[in-house]
Amino acid sequence: MPKNPKDTVRKRNKNAKAATQRFVPISEIRNDTVILKKGGLRAVLEVEALNFNLKSETEQQGIIAGYESFINTLVFPLQIVVRSTKVNIDPYIAQIHEMANKQPNTLLKEQTLAYATFMEKIVEVADIMQKRFLVVVPLDDAEEKKTTLSQFFSWIGIDDSSGKVSNRRKYFAEKASKLKERVNLVETGLHNVGLRTQRLTTMELIELYYQIYNPKTSQEQKLPHSDLNTSAAYL
Repeated sequence: MPKNPKDTVRKRNKNAKAATQRFVPISEIRNDTVILKKGGLRAVLEVEALNFNLKSETEQQGIIAGYESFINTLVFPLQIVVRSTKVNIDPYIAQIHEMANKQPNTLLKEQTLAYATFMEKIVEVADIMQKRFLVVVPLDDAEEKKTTLSQFFSWIGIDDSSGKVSNRRKYFAEKASKLKERVNLVETGLHNVGLRTQRLTTMELIELYYQIYNPKTSQEQKLPHSDLNTSAAYL
């Protein structure tokens, strides 16, 4: 038996955070835009919910026809995301307790504390969920066709470099202008259906992707708003 057998176990990267970031396709987030390592851009619109069942039959038919017309005008793909997340209402309950303690009226103080207790019991038996409706508007560079396997590995194993970063920033303004045209087209189409939209800002995008990539940590550790310039360090 050799004295120094060859180690066949791949050594772990000491910098686990850096190793994980290799598999995140996002390079940076700025100017209300997600910039991918492959050069593509993404804009995210948040859409307010519409209670379709409360509409009359005529209104429902109009909404369906308007949405069909909107879809037929698109010449690029869209990603529609319905995101359900658990809401942490502990700060809200703590605020209610604080308000109760400052309440000079004894009756109002008891009612406020009773409301806080009621909310705590609800949380014990059921999670408070929040739904968000998002539309992702893409802009990608034209690429030659690849096999499914090569596309998969090119997506998850993206190594960034200073040259790629410089090239992306060189053409960012031109691409961002084209992306804005797509965003305006999508917003107009959704507004015609009766849906209100709002493009997520840079800070809102960073928080969104931080929550997606760090579902547990984001519940306990909030992002420092004053120190954020890019998303890469937090994903």
